[in-house]
Order: sequence, then structure tokens, then C-alpha cells
Amino acid sequence: MTVVRWLVPLAMVAALFMAFVFAPTEATMGDVQRIFYFHVPSAWVAFMAFAVVFVASIQWLRTRSQRWDALAVSAAEIGVLFATVALVTGSIWAKPTWGTWWDWDPRLTSTLILWLIYVSYMMLRSVIENPSKRASLSAVVGIVGFVDVPIVFMSIRWWRTIHPVVITGNSMNLDPSMLLTLMVCLAAFTLLFVHLLGMRLALEQQREEVNLLREAILYEE
Repeated sequence: MTVVRWLVPLAMVAALFMAFVFAPTEATMGDVQRIFYFHVPSAWVAFMAFAVVFVASIQWLRTRSQRWDALAVSAAEIGVLFATVALVTGSIWAKPTWGTWWDWDPRLTSTLILWLIYVSYMMLRSVIENPSKRASLSAVVGIVGFVDVPIVFMSIRWWRTIHPVVITGNSMNLDPSMLLTLMVCLAAFTLLFVHLLGMRLALEQQREEVNLLREAILYEE
């Protein structure tokens, strides 16, 4: 994780350079299109985070090991954060492009539903005190909620939408320099996700250790 910690700032600087200097200005939308290089990676990280929640939740139900629950909640918080960034940057991009901050487009609507599902996941965890029951119920939400991820991804292919389609079949509708910029930004955000997940997981493990110590002290008293 030490290597990742040092790579993250370098990768983010490279992503900023590629997005604001290297990438050409889009002919129709102009400079506002550069939001794309942060909007898409944010959505990508959210999807990855919710995939981790999905796998960790299954593992919790299978093994009842606390480390899987810790991984699930850590990833869920990061996923909600980046889903929020994706929604906000998408709205900022939509205003000058579509003339509105929000449109009930299938991609936007399904993404909002995904965000609400995992916000509900976090709220559920906050109201249940029993650790085992909390982990089990939230695991069910984490597993079922992940169903919306492929729906979000495929929404622009299944329904009529004004959202742009970047990936078509085996190709991408991007200028080569724009595609290279997107790849760099995706790599940078992926490294950031790995770093944040490691930090958040360490925090969750420390919290569990504190809880165990508190229980031991109360037991001695």
C-alpha cells in the first residue's frame, strides 16, 4: 500500500495534465467536455466499489468472518462518495450541454437509484446495533443492490436516451488522444480507489479493536 500511496498523487497530476492540457478541445461542447475525464472515472470507481461490496457481502454470508463485513462497509462508503461525484459532475456537464441540470434519462435515473440503494445501505447499518444482524441485513442489501450496476451500464443501450454512448461493440467513439486521456484518468482514479479502500479498511479494523477492548473492560468491571 505504501507504493500505491506514492503513486496516487503522481497519477492524479498526470490525469489533470492529460485532461486540461493534452486532450484536445471537443469541437461541439468546447472545454466543458473536459468534465468527461472526471465524470466517467468517478462512475467507474463507484461500480468497482459496489462490486467489492457484492463479493464481500457474499463472503460474509458464507463465512461470517468480520473482515468481510469490514471490507463491504468500507467499499460501500467509497462507492457512495464517487457515485455522488458522478451525479454532480454529470449535472454540471448537462446544464450547458442539454440546457438543464437534470433530465429523467434512463442512465441518470438508474444511477440515482443506485446511489439511493447504497445510501440506504449506510443508513441501515447506522440503526442496527447488533453486529451480526447488521452485517447480515446490510449484506443482503449490498448483494441485491448490485443488480442495478449492469442496469446502469446497459441503460443507454436498452432504452432511448440522450446520454452519449462512448463504448460501442468493440470500439470507442473517441479521438485517440481523448481515449488515451480517459485511460490515464481511469488508471489514476483506480489507484485512488485502492488507496482509499486500504485506508478505510484500516480504520474499520481499528474501530473493531476499540470495540473489543471496550467490551473487555466492561466485562472486567
